[in-house]
Amino acid sequence: MSEAPTSTTKTRRPDGAALVIALVLAGLAALIFWDVDRLGDVVGYSPVGPATVPQWIAFGLVGLAVWTAVAAFRRDFPEREHQEIAPVAWIIGGLAGQMLLLPTLGFSIATGVLFAATARAFGKRQLWFSLPLGIAICLAVWLVFALLLQLSLPAGPLEHLFL
Repeated sequence: MSEAPTSTTKTRRPDGAALVIALVLAGLAALIFWDVDRLGDVVGYSPVGPATVPQWIAFGLVGLAVWTAVAAFRRDFPEREHQEIAPVAWIIGGLAGQMLLLPTLGFSIATGVLFAATARAFGKRQLWFSLPLGIAICLAVWLVFALLLQLSLPAGPLEHLFL
């Protein structure tokens, strides 16, 4: 008689998530190989040209893809923990908010929104505290970049008070 499978028994199916990762790595390698091929053989007196380093990176990605696929079929990956969706959603929402607010409200306010959303994702629930703190920190960063380093970051109404 055969025994019923237990939770400690490994299944024979490959790890699907690892196979997806292997496919993404192989796709990135193919993209780099295609781009390197477009560069052509621009070699002067040296055998090292502009395509050398990207080509080695692509070879490395192919190696990682094969290694990941083999590990997926062997099921060598450790058991993954349960993924919490809410913190990821807060961070993605903060990034989307920053991208949408950056052209109109400027660097400080837009990045302050990202700061507050990320703080919320990491468990800081007081948005009334995180948002102004994030805006103040980002305004200080903007001032360093704009006034001291003479570099341009998107300016909004808050930044125009300091110009």
